[in-house]
Amino acid sequence: MAAVYQALHRRVSSLVCRLHSTYVRKMRYLNQLKEDDSLCRQAQTSGTFYLFHNLSPFLQKAGKKYLVPQLSAAEMKGILEKFQEAEQWMEKSVLIGCSDEHRPRFALDLGALDKSVIESELQGSFTDLRKALFVVEGEDSPLLASAHSLLQWHESHQYCSKTGQPTQKNPAGSKRVCHASGVTYYPQMSPVVITLVSDGSRCLLARQPSFPPGMFTALSGFCDVGENVEEAVRREVAEEVGLEVESLRYSASQHWPFPSSSLMIACHALVGAQRAEISVDTLELEEARWFGLEEIVEGLKREPRSSKQDDGSCLPWFPPKQAIAHQLIREWVQQQTA
Repeated sequence: MAAVYQALHRRVSSLVCRLHSTYVRKMRYLNQLKEDDSLCRQAQTSGTFYLFHNLSPFLQKAGKKYLVPQLSAAEMKGILEKFQEAEQWMEKSVLIGCSDEHRPRFALDLGALDKSVIESELQGSFTDLRKALFVVEGEDSPLLASAHSLLQWHESHQYCSKTGQPTQKNPAGSKRVCHASGVTYYPQMSPVVITLVSDGSRCLLARQPSFPPGMFTALSGFCDVGENVEEAVRREVAEEVGLEVESLRYSASQHWPFPSSSLMIACHALVGAQRAEISVDTLELEEARWFGLEEIVEGLKREPRSSKQDDGSCLPWFPPKQAIAHQLIREWVQQQTA
C-alpha cells in the first residue's frame, strides 16, 4: 500500500510541477531526489557524472579551451568495469544539480582507483580545483565548486561526533545519518565577508604571503559566532588594516570551496579620507595599499604571466572574473567613472 501511495504522490507532484515555470519544476524535482531514495537511485541510471580524483576534477582540453565532460551512466559503468573492486562506486556519488530537461547531474570521486587508467581511457587529466575554476567556462565552474565542497564534506564526516560510529549518506548525498544515535548531519557553509575598502577616490587591496607573486585582492575573513555581516566587516577592516568603516553596502554573494565550503558575502566599505592611513596586521597580511583608478584599470587588463618584469618583480594583478573580488573591483571602477 505504501508503494502505491508513493507512486501516486510522484505522479501528482509531476503533474503539479508541469504547471509551474522551468525553474520551479527543476527545484522541486531536485528536492524530490533528495527526499526519495528510490527515485534518486533510479535517476543515477539516467543521469550524468562529473569525475573527481582526490577532489581534483577531470578536464579535457580542446584546443585552447578546457571542457568538463559529463559522463553517462553507461560510460561510467564501462570505466568502473576495469576495476574489479569498484562494483558499488555509483552509490558513492552525490547529487549536484540537474538540467532544465530534468537530467540529474552527479559528482563522483574515484580517489581510491588508479587515475592514470581513467585519464588514458577518457583522454584528459585530473586538475587542481583552483586552476580548474579559472579555466572552465559557463556553469561548469560553480558546479565543480559545489561538487568539491560536497564531496569534501562527506569525506570528513564519515563518523558521528556523538557516538563515534560510522554515518551513512543517503543516495543524493544531501545528508548523513548515524543510525546508532539517530542524529542527522547536513552539509554546512561558513560565512565569509569579503570587502573592498574605499576612501572615495582610492580603493584598498592587500595580499597574503601565500598569494601568487603580484596578486592583490579585497580584504576577507570568517564571521565570528554571534556577528552579523556589518559587524564582521567592521572588525575585519579594523583588525587587518587599522581603519574604521563609516558606511558599507552589500554587493553580492558567491559559494567558494576554499578552504572548505564558504559563502562569500561581498560588500563595499567606505572609510574617511582624512583617517585613511593604513596599519597592516603582519600576522594576516604581507602588504596592503591604496590603488588609484588608473592603476586599477591597468591591473584589470594584466594577467599573471604578463605581470613579471625584467628585474624579477611583479606588477599588481587582480583575481580573474570568476572570483567575486573581481566583481567588487569592477563595480568600484564603474562607480568612479559614472
